[in-house]
Amino acid sequence: MTTTNPDTVAPVRSAPAALPSPSSLRAVAQTAASRGEPLVVMTTLAGCPFCEIVRNNYLAPLRRAGTVHAVQLDIRDRSSTLQGFAGEISNPADMVERWKARFAPTVLFFGPDGRELAERLVGVAVPDFFGAYLDNRLEEARQKLR
Repeated sequence: MTTTNPDTVAPVRSAPAALPSPSSLRAVAQTAASRGEPLVVMTTLAGCPFCEIVRNNYLAPLRRAGTVHAVQLDIRDRSSTLQGFAGEISNPADMVERWKARFAPTVLFFGPDGRELAERLVGVAVPDFFGAYLDNRLEEARQKLR
């Protein structure tokens, strides 16, 4: 019989909260709009601690609660195919460059036509206020959808 010494067992860590990476911005934006919500797109970068803060503490919990339709795009991903809002085929890195949103994280708020509905959130200048800034932008984007 084998026994396990509890001091040698690694703690179980939960997987980080994730946001989906869409293959079609057009489709996810239309789904969001049908629920009266903007499409929230976060630009991300592997290993970015500020991206983790925004994803894990704000966007993923709101997504799980069903109050935000959020996705992420990796600013360096040139290998995935991504359909844009107008149906054009591209990749996440090129799409982010077109939006001039190369800084990670940047949170953008889109309508179904690909028009930005609220001022973007760039970076996490003051983490204590990020939630309030996000709430204000979401409300502004929702008002423009109505």
